[in-house]
Amino acid sequence: MKERERVIITGLVALMLILWLGFLFHRSPRFAGSLSGGVLGVSGATLMLVPLVYLIIKRIKPLKEWVTQFVSMRTLLSWHIYAGVAGPILVILHSGHKFNSPLGISLTAMTLVVVLSGFVGRYMLTKFSDTIHEKKEMLTQLEIAYRHVASELSGVPDQVSIVRPMAGFFRRWIASSIMLRDGSQEASAALRALALADAIANVEYAIKTHSMFRTAFKWWLKFHITIAFVLYTLLTLHIWSGIHFGLRWFS
Repeated sequence: MKERERVIITGLVALMLILWLGFLFHRSPRFAGSLSGGVLGVSGATLMLVPLVYLIIKRIKPLKEWVTQFVSMRTLLSWHIYAGVAGPILVILHSGHKFNSPLGISLTAMTLVVVLSGFVGRYMLTKFSDTIHEKKEMLTQLEIAYRHVASELSGVPDQVSIVRPMAGFFRRWIASSIMLRDGSQEASAALRALALADAIANVEYAIKTHSMFRTAFKWWLKFHITIAFVLYTLLTLHIWSGIHFGLRWFS
Protein backbone atom coordinates (compact mmCIF):
# COMPACT_ATOMS: atom_id res chain seq x y z
CA MET A 1 0.00 0.00 0.00
CA LYS A 2 1.57 3.28 -1.11
CA GLU A 3 1.87 6.12 1.38
CA ARG A 4 -0.75 8.33 -0.28
CA GLU A 5 -3.17 5.43 -0.61
CA ARG A 6 -2.53 4.46 3.01
CA VAL A 7 -3.38 7.97 4.21
CA ILE A 8 -6.60 8.09 2.16
CA ILE A 9 -7.75 4.65 3.28
CA THR A 10 -6.90 5.43 6.91
CA GLY A 11 -9.01 8.57 6.65
CA LEU A 12 -11.93 6.63 5.14
CA VAL A 13 -11.73 3.96 7.84
CA ALA A 14 -11.70 6.68 10.51
CA LEU A 15 -14.73 8.31 8.83
CA MET A 16 -16.55 4.98 8.83
CA LEU A 17 -15.96 4.56 12.57
CA ILE A 18 -17.07 8.13 13.28
CA LEU A 19 -20.26 7.62 11.26
CA TRP A 20 -20.94 4.35 13.08
CA LEU A 21 -20.54 6.07 16.46
CA GLY A 22 -23.14 8.57 15.28
CA PHE A 23 -25.85 6.23 16.66
CA LEU A 24 -24.99 7.67 20.09
CA PHE A 25 -26.36 11.05 18.99
CA HIS A 26 -28.71 10.39 16.08
CA ARG A 27 -31.30 7.80 15.05
CA SER A 28 -33.73 7.94 12.15
CA PRO A 29 -35.92 4.79 12.13
CA ARG A 30 -37.57 5.60 8.77
CA PHE A 31 -34.52 6.82 6.80
CA ALA A 32 -33.39 3.35 5.65
CA GLY A 33 -36.74 2.81 3.93
CA SER A 34 -36.86 6.23 2.27
CA LEU A 35 -35.78 6.95 -1.31
CA SER A 36 -32.50 8.56 -0.19
CA GLY A 37 -31.79 5.74 2.24
CA GLY A 38 -32.62 3.14 -0.39
CA VAL A 39 -30.27 4.73 -2.94
CA LEU A 40 -27.48 4.78 -0.35
CA GLY A 41 -28.18 1.15 0.56
CA VAL A 42 -28.18 -0.09 -3.03
CA SER A 43 -25.04 1.93 -3.85
CA GLY A 44 -23.25 0.68 -0.74
CA ALA A 45 -24.22 -2.96 -1.36
CA THR A 46 -23.04 -2.68 -4.98
CA LEU A 47 -19.67 -1.30 -3.90
CA MET A 48 -19.35 -4.06 -1.30
CA LEU A 49 -19.61 -6.61 -4.12
CA VAL A 50 -16.50 -5.20 -5.84
CA PRO A 51 -14.10 -6.95 -3.39
CA LEU A 52 -15.89 -10.23 -4.13
CA VAL A 53 -15.35 -9.71 -7.87
CA TYR A 54 -11.64 -9.11 -7.19
CA LEU A 55 -11.36 -12.35 -5.19
CA ILE A 56 -13.05 -14.31 -7.98
CA ILE A 57 -10.80 -12.83 -10.68
CA LYS A 58 -7.68 -13.42 -8.61
CA ARG A 59 -8.41 -17.11 -8.05
CA ILE A 60 -9.73 -18.16 -11.47
CA LYS A 61 -6.67 -18.25 -13.72
CA PRO A 62 -8.37 -18.11 -17.18
CA LEU A 63 -10.54 -15.21 -16.01
CA LYS A 64 -7.52 -13.46 -14.50
CA GLU A 65 -5.53 -13.79 -17.73
CA TRP A 66 -8.42 -12.34 -19.74
CA VAL A 67 -9.19 -9.45 -17.34
CA THR A 68 -5.55 -8.41 -16.93
CA GLN A 69 -5.36 -7.74 -20.66
CA PHE A 70 -7.44 -4.64 -19.93
CA VAL A 71 -6.88 -3.90 -16.21
CA SER A 72 -3.85 -4.75 -14.05
CA MET A 73 -4.26 -6.67 -10.81
CA ARG A 74 -2.74 -3.70 -8.96
CA THR A 75 -5.55 -1.49 -10.26
CA LEU A 76 -8.13 -4.12 -9.35
CA LEU A 77 -6.62 -4.32 -5.86
CA SER A 78 -6.98 -0.54 -5.49
CA TRP A 79 -10.63 -0.81 -6.53
CA HIS A 80 -11.02 -3.65 -4.03
CA ILE A 81 -9.60 -1.53 -1.20
CA TYR A 82 -11.46 1.70 -1.97
CA ALA A 83 -14.79 0.00 -2.67
CA GLY A 84 -14.35 -2.17 0.42
CA VAL A 85 -14.30 0.96 2.58
CA ALA A 86 -16.60 3.30 0.62
CA GLY A 87 -19.38 0.67 0.45
CA PRO A 88 -19.65 0.24 4.25
CA ILE A 89 -19.65 4.04 4.69
CA LEU A 90 -22.72 4.31 2.42
CA VAL A 91 -24.34 1.34 4.15
CA ILE A 92 -23.92 2.94 7.58
CA LEU A 93 -25.45 6.16 6.24
CA HIS A 94 -28.29 4.08 4.77
CA SER A 95 -29.04 2.55 8.17
CA GLY A 96 -29.96 5.89 9.71
CA HIS A 97 -28.27 4.51 12.84
CA LYS A 98 -31.19 2.16 13.39
CA PHE A 99 -29.61 -1.05 14.68
CA ASN A 100 -32.62 -2.63 16.34
CA SER A 101 -32.99 -6.00 14.59
CA PRO A 102 -30.56 -8.91 15.23
CA LEU A 103 -29.85 -9.07 11.49
CA GLY A 104 -29.11 -5.34 11.28
CA ILE A 105 -26.84 -5.47 14.31
CA SER A 106 -25.01 -8.56 13.02
CA LEU A 107 -24.60 -7.06 9.55
CA THR A 108 -23.24 -3.78 10.91
CA ALA A 109 -20.87 -5.52 13.33
CA MET A 110 -19.58 -7.91 10.65
CA THR A 111 -19.11 -5.01 8.23
CA LEU A 112 -16.90 -3.21 10.74
CA VAL A 113 -14.93 -6.38 11.52
CA VAL A 114 -14.33 -7.18 7.85
CA VAL A 115 -13.19 -3.65 7.00
CA LEU A 116 -10.90 -3.37 10.02
CA SER A 117 -9.43 -6.86 9.56
CA GLY A 118 -8.74 -6.15 5.89
CA PHE A 119 -7.20 -2.76 6.67
CA VAL A 120 -4.95 -4.06 9.45
CA GLY A 121 -3.98 -7.20 7.55
CA ARG A 122 -3.17 -5.36 4.34
CA TYR A 123 -1.23 -2.61 6.10
CA MET A 124 0.78 -4.96 8.31
CA LEU A 125 1.52 -7.43 5.51
CA THR A 126 2.83 -4.60 3.34
CA LYS A 127 4.82 -3.20 6.27
CA PHE A 128 6.47 -6.54 7.02
CA SER A 129 7.23 -7.19 3.33
CA ASP A 130 8.84 -3.76 2.96
CA THR A 131 10.86 -4.24 6.15
CA ILE A 132 12.11 -7.67 5.04
CA HIS A 133 13.16 -6.21 1.69
CA GLU A 134 15.08 -3.40 3.45
CA LYS A 135 16.71 -5.85 5.88
CA LYS A 136 17.82 -8.14 3.05
CA GLU A 137 19.46 -5.21 1.27
CA MET A 138 21.18 -4.26 4.53
CA LEU A 139 22.30 -7.87 5.01
CA THR A 140 23.86 -7.90 1.54
CA GLN A 141 25.86 -4.75 2.31
CA LEU A 142 27.00 -6.13 5.67
CA GLU A 143 28.12 -9.41 4.09
CA ILE A 144 30.12 -7.53 1.45
CA ALA A 145 31.77 -5.44 4.17
CA TYR A 146 32.48 -8.57 6.23
CA ARG A 147 34.12 -10.36 3.29
CA HIS A 148 36.29 -7.28 2.71
CA VAL A 149 37.42 -7.25 6.36
CA ALA A 150 37.95 -11.02 6.31
CA SER A 151 40.31 -10.63 3.37
CA GLU A 152 42.27 -8.06 5.40
CA LEU A 153 42.54 -10.48 8.30
CA SER A 154 43.53 -13.44 6.16
CA GLY A 155 47.17 -12.38 6.37
CA VAL A 156 47.11 -11.79 10.14
CA PRO A 157 46.65 -15.22 11.76
CA ASP A 158 47.26 -13.98 15.33
CA GLN A 159 44.26 -11.63 15.19
CA VAL A 160 42.13 -14.35 13.61
CA SER A 161 43.07 -16.72 16.46
CA ILE A 162 41.74 -14.15 18.97
CA VAL A 163 38.50 -13.56 17.09
CA ARG A 164 37.60 -17.15 16.14
CA PRO A 165 36.69 -18.57 19.60
CA MET A 166 34.69 -15.50 20.68
CA ALA A 167 31.21 -16.95 20.25
CA GLY A 168 29.52 -15.58 23.38
CA PHE A 169 28.75 -12.01 24.38
CA PHE A 170 31.29 -11.83 27.24
CA ARG A 171 34.00 -13.52 25.20
CA ARG A 172 33.46 -10.99 22.41
CA TRP A 173 33.59 -8.19 24.97
CA ILE A 174 36.94 -9.51 26.31
CA ALA A 175 38.33 -9.83 22.78
CA SER A 176 37.19 -6.29 21.96
CA SER A 177 38.94 -4.96 25.10
CA ILE A 178 42.16 -6.70 24.14
CA MET A 179 42.09 -5.36 20.59
CA LEU A 180 41.23 -1.84 21.73
CA ARG A 181 44.37 -1.81 23.88
CA ASP A 182 46.34 -3.14 20.91
CA GLY A 183 45.43 -0.16 18.72
CA SER A 184 47.05 -1.59 15.57
CA GLN A 185 45.46 -1.58 12.12
CA GLU A 186 45.06 -5.35 12.27
CA ALA A 187 43.29 -5.10 15.63
CA SER A 188 40.99 -2.45 14.20
CA ALA A 189 40.09 -4.80 11.36
CA ALA A 190 39.38 -7.59 13.86
CA LEU A 191 37.12 -5.24 15.83
CA ARG A 192 35.22 -4.38 12.66
CA ALA A 193 34.88 -8.09 11.89
CA LEU A 194 33.33 -8.70 15.31
CA ALA A 195 30.97 -5.74 14.93
CA LEU A 196 29.93 -6.83 11.44
CA ALA A 197 29.39 -10.42 12.60
CA ASP A 198 27.09 -9.13 15.36
CA ALA A 199 25.26 -6.87 12.92
CA ILE A 200 24.77 -9.72 10.43
CA ALA A 201 23.41 -11.98 13.16
CA ASN A 202 20.98 -9.26 14.34
CA VAL A 203 19.73 -8.55 10.81
CA GLU A 204 19.29 -12.27 10.05
CA TYR A 205 17.28 -12.64 13.26
CA ALA A 206 15.15 -9.60 12.33
CA ILE A 207 14.46 -11.07 8.87
CA LYS A 208 13.45 -14.39 10.42
CA THR A 209 11.15 -12.66 12.94
CA HIS A 210 9.49 -10.43 10.34
CA SER A 211 9.04 -13.44 8.04
CA MET A 212 7.20 -15.25 10.84
CA PHE A 213 4.91 -12.24 11.33
CA ARG A 214 4.34 -11.98 7.58
CA THR A 215 3.30 -15.64 7.48
CA ALA A 216 0.96 -15.03 10.43
CA PHE A 217 -0.68 -12.10 8.67
CA LYS A 218 -1.17 -14.17 5.54
CA TRP A 219 -3.33 -16.40 7.73
CA TRP A 220 -4.96 -13.21 9.03
CA LEU A 221 -5.94 -12.31 5.47
CA LYS A 222 -7.42 -15.78 5.00
CA PHE A 223 -9.48 -15.13 8.12
CA HIS A 224 -10.52 -11.81 6.57
CA ILE A 225 -11.71 -13.59 3.42
CA THR A 226 -13.64 -16.17 5.47
CA ILE A 227 -15.55 -13.58 7.50
CA ALA A 228 -16.13 -11.58 4.30
CA PHE A 229 -18.24 -14.49 3.01
CA VAL A 230 -20.16 -14.46 6.31
CA LEU A 231 -20.78 -10.76 5.65
CA TYR A 232 -22.05 -11.49 2.13
CA THR A 233 -24.42 -14.10 3.56
CA LEU A 234 -25.82 -11.56 6.03
CA LEU A 235 -26.04 -8.95 3.27
CA THR A 236 -28.00 -11.37 1.09
CA LEU A 237 -30.41 -12.04 3.94
CA HIS A 238 -30.79 -8.31 4.53
CA ILE A 239 -31.57 -7.66 0.85
CA TRP A 240 -34.03 -10.58 0.78
CA SER A 241 -35.82 -9.30 3.89
CA GLY A 242 -36.04 -5.83 2.36
CA ILE A 243 -37.65 -7.25 -0.80
CA HIS A 244 -39.84 -9.67 1.12
CA PHE A 245 -41.28 -7.09 3.49
CA GLY A 246 -41.59 -4.44 0.79
CA LEU A 247 -39.56 -1.42 -0.31
CA ARG A 248 -41.53 1.60 0.87
CA TRP A 249 -39.69 4.03 -1.37
CA PHE A 250 -40.97 2.18 -4.50
CA SER A 251 -44.58 2.84 -3.48
